[in-house]
Amino acid sequence: MTTDMTTKTPEAAAVPPPGADSASKRAQQGHRRLLTRRDRITLALMAGVPTVLHVALVWVTALASILLAFTTWDGIGFDSIKWVGLDNFQQLFNDNPQFWPAVQHNVIWFVALILVPTPLGLFLAIQLDKKIRFSRVYQTAFFLPVVISMACIGFVWQLVYNPDTGLINSLIGANKPGHYIDWIGDPDLNLWAVLVAASWRHTGYMMILYLAGLKSVDPSLREASALDGANEWQTFKNVIFPTLRPTNTVVLVVTIIEALRAFDLVFVFNKGAQGTELLSILVTNNIIGESSRIGYGSAIAVVLLVISLAVIIPYLVATFRKERRS
Repeated sequence: MTTDMTTKTPEAAAVPPPGADSASKRAQQGHRRLLTRRDRITLALMAGVPTVLHVALVWVTALASILLAFTTWDGIGFDSIKWVGLDNFQQLFNDNPQFWPAVQHNVIWFVALILVPTPLGLFLAIQLDKKIRFSRVYQTAFFLPVVISMACIGFVWQLVYNPDTGLINSLIGANKPGHYIDWIGDPDLNLWAVLVAASWRHTGYMMILYLAGLKSVDPSLREASALDGANEWQTFKNVIFPTLRPTNTVVLVVTIIEALRAFDLVFVFNKGAQGTELLSILVTNNIIGESSRIGYGSAIAVVLLVISLAVIIPYLVATFRKERRS
């Protein structure tokens, strides 16, 4: 018996089998055809149109507001624009009796959102994280105000606060002649009335943020704490809450932004009447009010922008540093 021992030379091994070249060419052509001309046009439109709109409606308008903050302009013709330097800011800080009350109200708005709906949202998130029955239904019910328009929320709460037929006055018997409580018109009450409506909406927002944070907690930490004999409160205080530090940072930044951009509810309630002045309301009243002072309103908007950036930039820097380390 003879065995045909054929050894392949390196040159023979390097020679591709017949049809390999055509197969590779077809594969390359198929790979190139994954994006047709129509696909590229579609992708360009889907990415380009939102980008152009974002740049035009956000960045261009923001830069224009910064420039207009150093001018006076009544909004009629570009010839009436006059450069005044820092006069708008000097007038804003020294001669505007509404500016500092508006700043104070924005601070009160932030403190109220931190002290009331944030702990309540955390409490609801802890309860829903226990996988109770109908937890999805409860999540939907509490989160529903977040997805509803702020204008709609304002109209609903206007009905609740109505002096004649409102729910609150009807329950406490303050809807009779001589005993009316004007929750919206009274300067001593209207800010707190609006804050109740804002807190009602903000609670669901905080609940979802904290619920997402609780879902990311390692279950082994809970098990180890239980093995050590810790009760539910000790486990939360010493194990769970420290792991929610990133979530707490997000909650803080979101709450500050919500307090600064508060506008819809106040405008629907009483258009920023006495007692509910906010920086955003002052911007609107000066730009599109009866006496159009676009430069002055832009100066207020720039102050609001600087305050917002002072909060957002440190958060972004810390986030990017964390990603680089990881």
